[in-house]
Formats: sequence, structure tokens, C-alpha cells
Amino acid sequence: MPESIARGEPEASPRIEYELQLYYWMKLIRAFEDRVSRLHRQNKIVGGVYSGAGQEAIVTGICAPLRDGDFVAPLHRDMGVFIMRGVEPGRLMAQLMGKETGLSRGKDSFLHGGDMAHFVFGSTSMLGSSLPVAVGAALKFKMKRDPNIAVAFFGEGASSRGDVHEAMNFAGVHKLPVLFVCENNRYAYSTPLEKQMAIEDVADRAEAYGFKGHVCSGNDLLAVLEVTERVVDKVRAGEGPALIECKTYRYRGHSEHDAALYRDKEELIEWESRDPIPRFEFYLEKKGHDIKRIREQIDGKTHQVVQEAVDYAERSPLPDAKEVLEDLYAPPPAPVTPSSNSNSNNGAR
Repeated sequence: MPESIARGEPEASPRIEYELQLYYWMKLIRAFEDRVSRLHRQNKIVGGVYSGAGQEAIVTGICAPLRDGDFVAPLHRDMGVFIMRGVEPGRLMAQLMGKETGLSRGKDSFLHGGDMAHFVFGSTSMLGSSLPVAVGAALKFKMKRDPNIAVAFFGEGASSRGDVHEAMNFAGVHKLPVLFVCENNRYAYSTPLEKQMAIEDVADRAEAYGFKGHVCSGNDLLAVLEVTERVVDKVRAGEGPALIECKTYRYRGHSEHDAALYRDKEELIEWESRDPIPRFEFYLEKKGHDIKRIREQIDGKTHQVVQEAVDYAERSPLPDAKEVLEDLYAPPPAPVTPSSNSNSNNGAR
């Protein structure tokens, strides 16, 4: 966030700076994804694009309270998780363009990209299958008594999968430090919510696994942040897993090639009127901020960051075909050399 914005605000305080940082993150995520959508139409993106436009408050509100070392397993629509966890936007854009400097060195699309240096686990095409991995990370944290937690994102469609049930059941039995986050945008591809589950709230299922479920508006950053801060503290304190369901809506289709003709136009308009970014701008304005000035400065900064990311990715080389078989397997362990002063079996042959 531009420092000049915080400096010019009335009664500058850590809380005000924090709120302006949250606003900057939402704006940057939106700007980055909008640019990716345009690049996809220009045939510059390798693989599918799954826009999270309209869901920025969820990623921002969930990730903001996390600490270094916390494990996060995002979904295909959670590009903002990478940005918030510290992945350089240029590397992320290079990943989308299939370049050598991307997260997987040009060997995969964004969908499967991860960055374990920032504890971000790559998603898979089988949405929901990353939940057991996050539970495994949480088990490791508990066994080693690390103060970290694991976070796993999933959609309401994935909540009907068996591995999601198994992950939550195991986490509940062993009281693991894991937070499950359901991004309920009401459509599993083209299947509406009422056609794939007989309940309104996915969070109701948490009770069957022995922990609490919480529901909030995924289009209200303050609502997401409030419940996340409260729940994360409990999970980190050893009280076991929790589930947060964020009610939201995706503005675009399942992917860029999906025109989403199965949705009613009035429904889309209704949800667009609940856009999380203008909603948070209204909050900042009511607190006395000069929102017009702030918006102009942050828009300028986000445009600069996104353009620099695009320039970096376009300058980056494509992967060398000679490297195609690299990174397929973990490198073998170094051979163990017997110590020179060892005397196995007392010298017996």
C-alpha cells in the first residue's frame, strides 16, 4: 500500500493502516484477476482461468489474520491467496503464462501451481482433494507442537465429495488445528445449490464431525474478518478444527469459456449490488476517510504492480524442452557413507 495514503489520514493509527491495507489487497486482487481475464482473451494465458471476481473479501478476510508458517490450501478461484501470502505478482503472472520463472517453471498451469516456500499448497482438478493434505499438515503441527494452523478452502459443490468428509472427520476426531473455509457461491459449475444439497448451510455439517460451523456474508470484509480472527485464535489455541462458510457469488462463469447462461440475469445484478469493494469503501468513507483520494492512489498503485507483473512475465523465457523430465520426482537422498571409525560386528566377516 502506498505509504502516503496512511500518512494523510486523520488520526493515523495501526488500525487505520490495517484497514487501508485490507482495502489495497482487495483492489489488487481484483485488478490482477481482471488483467488475467483480458490476457486470456488475448491467448497469452496457458490453461484455464477461473476468476474469483466478487469473492475478494473472503480471501482477504481469511488470510489477513494468518501468520508466517501457516499452511494454506487454496482453490482454483483463490489467486488472491498467493498474493496475500507473499508470492511475487511477477512469478504468479509468469506461472499463468507458462514461463520458466513461474512457480512450476512452466511445467503446469495456474490450477496446479503452489509455492511451499510461502506454505501455499497447489490445488488439483479434483476440487476438495486438498483438504486431506491440509489435515495432514495440521497433524504435523500438532505432533511437533508447532504454533501454526492449516487452512483449506473448498466450495459447496466439493462438500459432497468423500475426501472432504474424510478430512473433516479425521480432523474432528483428533482435534487438529485446521480451519475449513467454504466459499459458497451457490453454483458447482452449473449445478445450483438446491440441486445438490438438501440444506441451506454447509456449516451445519460441522456438528456431525464434532466441531463448530460458522456462517457469514462472504461479500462483507468486516464480517469475514471478525469471525476469522475469533475462530483462528481458538484453533491456534488447541481447541480443534472449525468451519467458516462464506456466502458469496462469482461474477463470471465457472471459467472464462463458460458464459454461465444457466444463471438468471436479475440474480447476477442483485449480487453485483453487494460487491465487497464498494461496500468496504462506504465503510471507510463513513469513518471520515477521503475515499475518492484513496481510491485514486490505490488504483494507481495496483495498476503499476499488475503492469510490472505482466512485463516481468512477458520478458521471461519459455521453459527449455530439455528440462521437461525434471522436477517429476523428489531427488534421491544422498548415499549414506559408513563412518571411517565404525567397526561393524567388531570386525567379524
